[in-house]
Amino acid sequence: MAVTIEDLSIRDLDRLHEIEKQCFTDEAFTKEQIVQLLKDYNSIGLVARADGRIVGFVLGMIHVDRKAMHGHILTIDISPTYRRRRVGQRLLQEMENIFKQKGVKTSHLEVREDNAAAISLYIALGYKEIGKLENYYGNTHGIYFEKVLT
Repeated sequence: MAVTIEDLSIRDLDRLHEIEKQCFTDEAFTKEQIVQLLKDYNSIGLVARADGRIVGFVLGMIHVDRKAMHGHILTIDISPTYRRRRVGQRLLQEMENIFKQKGVKTSHLEVREDNAAAISLYIALGYKEIGKLENYYGNTHGIYFEKVLT
């Protein structure tokens, strides 16, 4: 399976939202929220395509804090039929490369404490748990991760 990583386009909004709902159901971003995130000057979006069809995407943002830049992974979504095929890993690594090119020193993300597959991926890619997020996902706690980009 050949997967390509490309810049995200607002033209793909319907497909992005479809994947978002498959991944997060109750906590999914609305189309309007996705548009708002994409309109932000500091946002970065990438899609993964297989056989010409979008099978996943990642949205990130760069924040400036006390003269340092930090990357924040807002969401990473992989269509269920393409999970465990390294699509998420490729999207995340490409986002980290973009962060580094722009001078970002750390990447942050949040994950549901019960999302074992995502947690395993983040740890394998060098993310470290730096905090707990009480009831971050409704009644479910989250974990806050950070990775130093070198």
